[in-house]
Amino acid sequence: MTERPPLGVRALDRLFRAAPAMSVARMSEERLRRVQGTTIPSRGPANLLLGRPRRGVRISTRTFPASHGELPLRLYVPQRPAPTPRPVVLHLHGGGFVLGSARQGDWLCSAVADELDAVVVAVDYRLAPTHRFPAALEDCYEALLWTAQHAAALGADPERLGLMGDSAGGNLAAVLALRARDEGGPQVRHQALLYPATDLTESLREHASYVGNRGIVLSNDDLEIFYGHYLPEGVDPTDWRLSPVLARDLSGLPPAVVVVAGLDPLHDSGVRYAEALVSAGTPARVEEFHLMPHGFLSFPYLARSARAAAAAVVDDQRRHLGEAPPLSGRR
Repeated sequence: MTERPPLGVRALDRLFRAAPAMSVARMSEERLRRVQGTTIPSRGPANLLLGRPRRGVRISTRTFPASHGELPLRLYVPQRPAPTPRPVVLHLHGGGFVLGSARQGDWLCSAVADELDAVVVAVDYRLAPTHRFPAALEDCYEALLWTAQHAAALGADPERLGLMGDSAGGNLAAVLALRARDEGGPQVRHQALLYPATDLTESLREHASYVGNRGIVLSNDDLEIFYGHYLPEGVDPTDWRLSPVLARDLSGLPPAVVVVAGLDPLHDSGVRYAEALVSAGTPARVEEFHLMPHGFLSFPYLARSARAAAAAVVDDQRRHLGEAPPLSGRR
């Protein structure tokens, strides 16, 4: 007998099914544009769904001059004094490359900033379909370069730099780690990939988690539309910048923690990427939450495992970012 999801997850499922704006598959193009232009308020009812930011963490916004223009950032810095520079984590939000903003990560980003005693930088990259691949990737890589270059000014140590991304953001984080390795970019020391989309090819449809998807939070129709908006016509989805699990070489990458959810069509995508990393000699561990849906870390009050998952992420980040590496190990 199939185990029933927890009460909070069932409530989340009812909410998503009742509100067309929660599913890209049920949005008109006009509605999509309207949602993309909506700013989530920092106070009020949104916090009941997305979680309240952690007290003691200062949240601020700024922009920096990227190639296409000013790119918005959201910064999370613990208010307590730090005797030494803190680790710094670049966070990339989810939303299928089409929806979402840095604001939706306030709960998780502030929790990481507080528990890890780190500076967290979240980027509002450009969204599809107005800006298709590789716009989001270019924005995120420029944000990675900016974060490394300005870490000291933020009170952080650029030698203790981590990546964190959920869903589409997990895809972007995985690709950034590969690109930084191959292009001699900033030395990333850890990657936290939360239910990442690592395979944008048609083989995704063969994954057991896709075939058996219950459609809680994320339906297969949503996935098809997200990827259709993100991929330009004629692009090859086997390109590792789209499907990092198909990269020729996954060795020499930073250690990874991969969070997967049992009720998520992308469950197998995350597990297979972790397995591919390990096969290539890159340390990776999987944190499995089998009764959670896709995106559950974005709903900490309804998804009871969100806090445990966040704690697992911070624990792994602390293992790899919590102490400054020896001078001989720095570039």
